[in-house]
Amino acid sequence: MTPAQCRMARSGLSMGVRELAEAAGVSTNTITRLEKGEALKPRTLEAIQSALESAGVEFIPENGGGPGVRLKK
Repeated sequence: MTPAQCRMARSGLSMGVRELAEAAGVSTNTITRLEKGEALKPRTLEAIQSALESAGVEFIPENGGGPGVRLKK
């Protein structure tokens, strides 16, 4: 998950930093650091991505058009 994917996912879900932090079990500062492009531990990234996926986001890998996100049906 890239910083831009995290921002796009939150926006698509109308989810604030605090809501995502709570859902992922991390601090709001951790979400802010991720979205600024700072490196996080793999397990922290997994927790954040899992929280977003549970909320209804699907991550799209790099496939020539750039990585992205979409909302699940």
